[in-house]
Amino acid sequence: MKLSTYFTTLKPFAITYISVIAFSNFVFVLFSQTVRDIIWSFFKDAGGIVILGVVFLFALAWLFKARPHKIPKQYHVIIFDIFGKESQIDGLRTEFKNHDVAWSFMKFYKKSYPLCNFAMVTKQKSSAKKIIFKYI
Repeated sequence: MKLSTYFTTLKPFAITYISVIAFSNFVFVLFSQTVRDIIWSFFKDAGGIVILGVVFLFALAWLFKARPHKIPKQYHVIIFDIFGKESQIDGLRTEFKNHDVAWSFMKFYKKSYPLCNFAMVTKQKSSAKKIIFKYI
């Protein structure tokens, strides 16, 4: 068999072999780099958005939960004697419209009357019970 006939019979195999190698290299590059980079960048950005959304929802839920929805308009200071019973001291202001003012007066009363305890309370319209905000 002549060498030229040998190469002519191998020519279709060589073309097929080179085509398979080239195609497999193309597929390898496509799935190992190109598609992976596209998917990775998408999920990286999507993951950041999901985390940011969860943080925003948590902060919003915390704001709604932590802040009282109905702010009282009237505060009262209740005086307790050393036995824990409600008592009255003449000349003390006990009704306030502002939380900070009531708290300031309570601290002053505690310094002036160290044997007494003081509670800042408010009444809810829907309930007869008093809600204690601060107690010293």
